[in-house]
Amino acid sequence: MDRKWIFRGIVVLVVLGALYRMYQSQPEYSLTHVTGQTMGTIQYNVKYLGDDASNHKKSIDSLLVAFNQSLSTYIPNSEISTLNQTGRLSEPSALFIDVLAQSKLVYETTDGAFDPTVGPLVNAWGFGPDKLPNVPDSSLIAQLRQHVGFHEISYTEDQIVMDTAMYLDFSATAKGLAVDVVAEFLETNGYENYMVEIGGEVRAAGKNDKGEIWKIGIEDPTVAQTEQRLLAIVALQDRSMATSGNYRNYYEKDGRIIAHTIDPRTGYNTTHNLLSASVFAEDCMTADAYATAFMVLGVEASKQIVRHSEMEAFLIFQNSDGTLGSYVSEGLQSAIQLNKIQ
Repeated sequence: MDRKWIFRGIVVLVVLGALYRMYQSQPEYSLTHVTGQTMGTIQYNVKYLGDDASNHKKSIDSLLVAFNQSLSTYIPNSEISTLNQTGRLSEPSALFIDVLAQSKLVYETTDGAFDPTVGPLVNAWGFGPDKLPNVPDSSLIAQLRQHVGFHEISYTEDQIVMDTAMYLDFSATAKGLAVDVVAEFLETNGYENYMVEIGGEVRAAGKNDKGEIWKIGIEDPTVAQTEQRLLAIVALQDRSMATSGNYRNYYEKDGRIIAHTIDPRTGYNTTHNLLSASVFAEDCMTADAYATAFMVLGVEASKQIVRHSEMEAFLIFQNSDGTLGSYVSEGLQSAIQLNKIQ
């Protein structure tokens, strides 16, 4: 046999052997899927890839219990309930202070369109816990507006103080913030490939078990939730997505459609044509807060904020002829697949 072919054969065997050893040394990543409930009846789904089959459900549930103990208005002795009842909270948790700081930033950026103290107005319009449809008169709205305004809350790392007539509620961003809490737990434990979804708000990193970027659907806001018709599919990697809309939370009164989005600056419900706002940001609380604000601001003002930020957005609105229109920000266009809009 030709010595040249013998040499080539040896080289091939050496290379194959090296590749085999390299393959053997790579950890086999397995997908773990954890599900559960939080904030009462809200479903969560957590998927992550790791070189072991560790199930972190107990840790995740514990994190969410601690989260609710801080920020749930339904728990009488939570931090936020204590603040609402007494107007003062001493030695607040780091989580609470962080939420206040992030909320203040969005409040200022949106000129008050996002305001976690809007609760009394929301309740007056019949979208609070009791959900009793009601159109308040102008005098009641004016009275309640006197106690709405996030800028009236003062805080340090040691204490939070506000007027006892005010009511603070982070429900508009609670799901997004909870997503961040779970995602940061996974990252702290070394997971680089994961997807955390709580009540429709999502944060994803890396890739799924098929080696593909995580895909997230955005529903058609004009059909019933049971139909689940998707208007778009987004490739979500190393960022978060939150969606807000008026389309499934409204009532009719004297021939008027009353949407659940209340403008904190006026005290009245919004009447513009924006049906749904999906916002993409580095963290899910930010995405959640701006999605809420955009439903107050409407299409054009929302576009302006997106253009001058690092966020992206997908807006669905109703044209004057009743058809649906959409806006996809420039940085999102390569990551979104649009289905036909009716």
